[in-house]
Amino acid sequence: MVRVDRVVLDTSLFVNPDVRKYFGDNPTEALEGFLFLAAQIPVLEFYMPPSVFRELLNFIQKKKIPGDLLVILHQKPPSRYEISFPAFILHELVEEIRERVNRGLRIAETSVRAALDKGAEAAIRDLRKKYREALREGIIDSKEDVDLLLLARELDAILVTADQGVITWAEKLGIRWLFPEKFREFLLGSIKRAQAQFQSPP
Repeated sequence: MVRVDRVVLDTSLFVNPDVRKYFGDNPTEALEGFLFLAAQIPVLEFYMPPSVFRELLNFIQKKKIPGDLLVILHQKPPSRYEISFPAFILHELVEEIRERVNRGLRIAETSVRAALDKGAEAAIRDLRKKYREALREGIIDSKEDVDLLLLARELDAILVTADQGVITWAEKLGIRWLFPEKFREFLLGSIKRAQAQFQSPP
């Protein structure tokens, strides 16, 4: 019996320029390139939460993606009311948010003082950059991020994302994940493995 593994995908695979380049020059080409390879891998099933899929639709030209290929990418919402988490997850998330808010406050205070020397516009630009780094990088900060983690945990799937915050929390939750830069190699290797399985005698 052929074992089928599951993979949960994030929008960043097709939108992030550093990652999508392995499949195409723009989000539409990247999605089409992925779907072409995925169609050749019967040993893998590919999933994306509807919230993440809706996000992806904002970046692609839907008319250029063949409908029969989109069938390969299953849209499934996580069972939000049925999945349980250990209490330490909530404890760590609250602690991290508190720490980041305090860090953001210190950055804001420094920027106010710097505005006297740099001028308001330069200080605001600097504040926006540092504030974003302090509060948003390396943390889950959207319902789409949560849906990815929940679905990957529910399906015991491999999670593929370029979002470092999602990766960090995937590790905390024991979710398997894959470097997005290696995703195309993973697919090509899976194609070879599937061909070998189906060609070998029973």
